[in-house]
Amino acid sequence: MTTTSTILRFVAEASADSPGGRVAAGTVMKWIDEAAAVVAHQWAKSPCVAASFGKIRFAHPVVAGALVEVEARLAYTGTTSMNIFIEVRSGPQISEAYQEVTHCVAVFVSPDKHGTPRPVDTWTPETPGDMALAQLVRNQIEAGRPTH
Repeated sequence: MTTTSTILRFVAEASADSPGGRVAAGTVMKWIDEAAAVVAHQWAKSPCVAASFGKIRFAHPVVAGALVEVEARLAYTGTTSMNIFIEVRSGPQISEAYQEVTHCVAVFVSPDKHGTPRPVDTWTPETPGDMALAQLVRNQIEAGRPTH
């Protein structure tokens, strides 16, 4: 069975470069990349690389010791690309009251030995939530295309 989503859960660690006990933004971006890569690799059934990440805006910081949840979901497939929606949430370890830290869309491809992206299987959304997310991503793709 091919997986179209994953959730990574862990406790945020403190590091020397974390001012005020906050986790550095680059660390959060690493988590985003890792979760999206899991979904891409499983969908493509081969190694994948990130081609782009959409706007990443931080609504709340992640503090050391917080429980972190990074959810990645396949949102749309092109001929050779996989668009993956990622949401990062965090909160106290003793609570299930998470705050959204950030969300974004990442595009992954599966390159062949020459670096050319391989075709990927088409993903068809089945639930209303998946359909809405796929439409949102399609709209973002269309909005980003140059008009000549």
